[in-house]
Amino acid sequence: MVVGLFHYLFVGALLLVLGIFGIFLNRKNVIVILMSIELILLAANLNLVAFSASLDDMVGQVFVMFTLTVAAAEAAIGLAIVVVYFRNRGSIQVEDVNLMKG
Repeated sequence: MVVGLFHYLFVGALLLVLGIFGIFLNRKNVIVILMSIELILLAANLNLVAFSASLDDMVGQVFVMFTLTVAAAEAAIGLAIVVVYFRNRGSIQVEDVNLMKG
């Protein structure tokens, strides 16, 4: 069986749906939300690589490298914010963030 473009797009769509469900179904934990955002970015990257390989063009793969760099920076900054917030509040629940308003 040959793995074609449709298979990669199906896995990308599955990752996208899992990421969206992770955000909307679990709004209580910040770390799960950050992991869901990473899944969405990985789904987009997989689609870019699949189309780049299908069209024999390297532009999509180069763009994926930039996207992975931004995703790594987002994860590092997000985790640093969560650690500082945990030190101040003792919890990383999303409901507690509303206490910081005003």
